[in-house]
Amino acid sequence: MKQRGGSDEAKRRAGESAAEIPEDGDVVGLGTGSTAAHAIRSLGERVDAGLDVRGIPTSFQSRQVAREAGIPLTSLDEADPDVAIDGADEVAPDGALIKGGGAAHAREKLVDSAAERFVVVADPSKEADALSHAVPIEVLPDARVPVADAVRSAGGDPELRAAERKDGPVVTDNGNLVLDCAFGEIDAPNALARTLSVTPGVVEHGLFVGLADELHVGDADGVEITRY
Repeated sequence: MKQRGGSDEAKRRAGESAAEIPEDGDVVGLGTGSTAAHAIRSLGERVDAGLDVRGIPTSFQSRQVAREAGIPLTSLDEADPDVAIDGADEVAPDGALIKGGGAAHAREKLVDSAAERFVVVADPSKEADALSHAVPIEVLPDARVPVADAVRSAGGDPELRAAERKDGPVVTDNGNLVLDCAFGEIDAPNALARTLSVTPGVVEHGLFVGLADELHVGDADGVEITRY
């Protein structure tokens, strides 16, 4: 599977395809990012047409898109998601993902893993033969240096994510920092995920292994659906 160029049209097709899944009474996890935003807007059109669902947003961004789309919101305190719809930065053939380009992966993983059905939406550029994208790691501010040292010991090259159009680092919705950690081609995502998860100071990492139930990839001809 070779990476190909993506487009907004491909993202829209993928998002609209996944937005057809929720049924009346469902609670839907609402992912973060441009492709997930297409799904949220499409779901909002179904709500406007009479669909009865509630959404659980994974970020400030997805909350705002959902409100604009007219989707009633709830939380994990009140309901479990029946389905979660979310994007990805990179997708391996077995459904393993790297997420966190929008620095929302901690809340995304919480909602996506709680859902009975986790649907990934993507354009073809996100597909890869093996995961090799830098892995985002959300860290407690005081843990930045020791976590970076642990990443180096695990074979990675950590870099503090800098904010755009302002001085200083990116700060997540949870008030933490993000290290983007390059490991090259990741041969054993499960093992690396376990290593990162047990590192003190790590809030959450962007490896989503064994969570995706299906993948909707939009392209010029329609949508290709893969189930895992």
